[in-house]
Amino acid sequence: MTNKNGRWNWYGESEEIMNISEEGLALLKKFEGCELKAYQDSVGVWTIGYGHTKEVKEGDQINKDEAEHLLAEEMPEYEGYINDMVEVPLNQNQFDSLVCWVYNLGPTNLRNSTLLTVLNQERYDDVPREIKRWNKAGGEVLKGLIRRREAEALLFEGKDWYEV
Repeated sequence: MTNKNGRWNWYGESEEIMNISEEGLALLKKFEGCELKAYQDSVGVWTIGYGHTKEVKEGDQINKDEAEHLLAEEMPEYEGYINDMVEVPLNQNQFDSLVCWVYNLGPTNLRNSTLLTVLNQERYDDVPREIKRWNKAGGEVLKGLIRRREAEALLFEGKDWYEV
């Protein structure tokens, strides 16, 4: 059958699919920011809205409602990565933190990470340290990523992340 976040477990019992909360969306929005004109991110990827990158090209423009729509449209994909790859129970804060992380770094990084290995071994206390390791873009440590990873780590632990 599927893992603990899938539709059915080994015993044929239905299990809940988790979704990001308003708290998780607040963290994601804070660190992604909302840009209504396409720009190239720190590694040269064309980006618009709240970090949306799919089919974005130079000169694209959107409004705030469109940015909100793009984010809402993409969330099930990123929630799905966590629901599918994480094999252990998560509380809402932990789930939110991981969705924000994978939204920024992508599913391949999650799939191949020590973070996922540690988490699936139920070593929850080690996860914040693993989250914080991902502070580079283009091989360079970025202050913005240090702050974002600190906030994601604090959210994972259920602590206040707003002042980061």
